[in-house]
Amino acid sequence: MTQPPDDRDDLEGPTAAVVPIRPATPRNWLAQWPIALVLAGVGVAMILIGLDYFRRGCVVLSASVLLAAFLRMLLPEGDAGMLAVRSRKVDVVILGILGIGLTIFTFWVPPPS
Repeated sequence: MTQPPDDRDDLEGPTAAVVPIRPATPRNWLAQWPIALVLAGVGVAMILIGLDYFRRGCVVLSASVLLAAFLRMLLPEGDAGMLAVRSRKVDVVILGILGIGLTIFTFWVPPPS
């Protein structure tokens, strides 16, 4: 009885390349200050909305999104950290549209009576 050919013959022997498995290097979390600043603003906005300050919370939320747009526009690619998702132009346009839209809707909603 013959055995089927082994497809892994090229991985055996002295010429096989061995890639060591090692843990990822720790990231410098201080370098992520732009996204931390934006997320802190979003957190404050959620707390304000939860405390029944809807309009103030929405203003802080829209300001946080606009802050993200300005930080993405002004910071170099390496310093933008996790704010850099797509190209700079696409990120700034999307965040700007969302921020302006949130601002418009914030003042469009009538105050509670």
